[in-house]
Amino acid sequence: MAILLGLGSAVFFALSSAMEQHAAKQERPTRTLDPRLLVRLLRRPLWLFGWVPDAIGTVLQAIALRFGALALVEPLLLSGVFMAIPLEAALERRRPHRKDLVVVAIGVIGLTAFLTAGRPSHGVAVPSTSAWLGVAAGVGLVFAACLVAAWRLQDARRGIMLGLATGLLYAVAAALLKVVTTELSSEGLRGIFGNWHLYALLVVGAGALTLNQNAYQGGPIAAPLTTIALVDPVTSVVIGVTAFHEQLATDGPRLLIQVVSALVMVVVLALASTTRSQ
Repeated sequence: MAILLGLGSAVFFALSSAMEQHAAKQERPTRTLDPRLLVRLLRRPLWLFGWVPDAIGTVLQAIALRFGALALVEPLLLSGVFMAIPLEAALERRRPHRKDLVVVAIGVIGLTAFLTAGRPSHGVAVPSTSAWLGVAAGVGLVFAACLVAAWRLQDARRGIMLGLATGLLYAVAAALLKVVTTELSSEGLRGIFGNWHLYALLVVGAGALTLNQNAYQGGPIAAPLTTIALVDPVTSVVIGVTAFHEQLATDGPRLLIQVVSALVMVVVLALASTTRSQ
């Protein structure tokens, strides 16, 4: 159930990403985390329509996280990148770049090998406060470094840095969403409004949305989207193991496969940073 819902979520997120990226590229480039970009995008019908598949994808993701481990569901979203690239090309009235498809294919292979070898399992439903503080500290340091780098770069490299930052926030948002769905099913509306997880989810989600649109402005969709699609699941796996106490299989050759797969995904990020701008 979790796998099917995760794949369905990936399809809707891909459609939403292609629509939002096409609209965002019509706007002049803005500073990182500039909320005025969102204000201008509100006047573009295509960007607004992009929220429909985005909302459907979020609902499917929430249900999938209720049934499956964070380290299992989030990596499935990478499968939607294959659909997003030809969709973006169709909106731009051009053919997809072959290099973009190759980069995504290598990323999918690396992540699939990582998941197959790791076999993520369930952990705790709600992490402890100390676990959340550890997540905030670790993610916060890397997030800040990405924003500083993005401030100094242009085009695809800027998109990579913003994609890294966005992927980090999406992973944290997914972890919070998993907790919120657990609280909703066990305690009802009183449970989610009475805890801080929902409010943190809204703040993190708003930041991720703004950064996402900034990332989409710099050239083809492959560079930022591939980065987001890789960083989100990898960070989710780390959060799942450290905060939710989910477990990865490391017996026999499995650990070696996971290490090699991680290196492959690092190479993918390097290739994505050289994607041509338009």
